[in-house]
Amino acid sequence: MKIYDGKGAVLGRLASKVAKEALQGEEIAILNCEEIIITGGKVAIKKAYLRKRDMIGHSQKGPKHARVTEKMVKRVIRGMLPNFRWGRGREAFKRIKCYVGIPREFEGKKIEAIKTQKKNKFSKVKDFAR
Repeated sequence: MKIYDGKGAVLGRLASKVAKEALQGEEIAILNCEEIIITGGKVAIKKAYLRKRDMIGHSQKGPKHARVTEKMVKRVIRGMLPNFRWGRGREAFKRIKCYVGIPREFEGKKIEAIKTQKKNKFSKVKDFAR
């Protein structure tokens, strides 16, 4: 099992790396999902996310976007998997676990950090989950 720390990692880069490894058969856990960053202007990102989340429609029909940080991260990863509803995409999606903070079961284990350069304009996932 590979364990990644999301603190300071760029969402898209983390998601693509995790998706590739899950397709190869790895079990993956992502910790500190609330500390993952999204690059770009905060106003533009917030506007795009709110437009998707607050679409007018019937409550029983989609699209439904979560307000919980670990589910937001998992949805981005899901978008990078081929055909997540069937076959190998579905199996890979089941191998990915996302957590807020660091659960006790992962304390003391080897946690990998994804090295990324921070941009001038960025926001954290937790800013959009409120």
